[in-house]
Amino acid sequence: MRQLMKSFMVACAILVGVTGAAFADTKHTEFTADVLAKVEKSGDPYLLDFYASWCSTCRTQDKVLGQLQAENNKYLDVTILRVDWDDPKSKPLIQKLKIPRRSTLVMFKGTTELGRVVAQTSKSKIRDLLELGL
Repeated sequence: MRQLMKSFMVACAILVGVTGAAFADTKHTEFTADVLAKVEKSGDPYLLDFYASWCSTCRTQDKVLGQLQAENNKYLDVTILRVDWDDPKSKPLIQKLKIPRRSTLVMFKGTTELGRVVAQTSKSKIRDLLELGL
């Protein structure tokens, strides 16, 4: 039994290494109108992350954001607000900002949009977007 458990643990470690599941978790805040109003008033940079739990591109973007945050603490200064694509409460914001699809990332300072990426998973493109806010 002990050998079986040890083999299982080794297999899991290999699988994590192969699939990239070892990325750091992205530090984010769930979107609400109140939270958005607060970050808008602060004047600090923030990223709106339009995601859906079933979206593979969204999951990849999340992994990239987590990687960037783990590699450089300055990216932790950018508040990431997750906007659930499927939540009816998100629809007014999606319409107002003309968000074309889930897996859209939009960088803001205050109420000023600084840039956006749509369905991009490139680490350099996401890093460049974050840099716009810093």
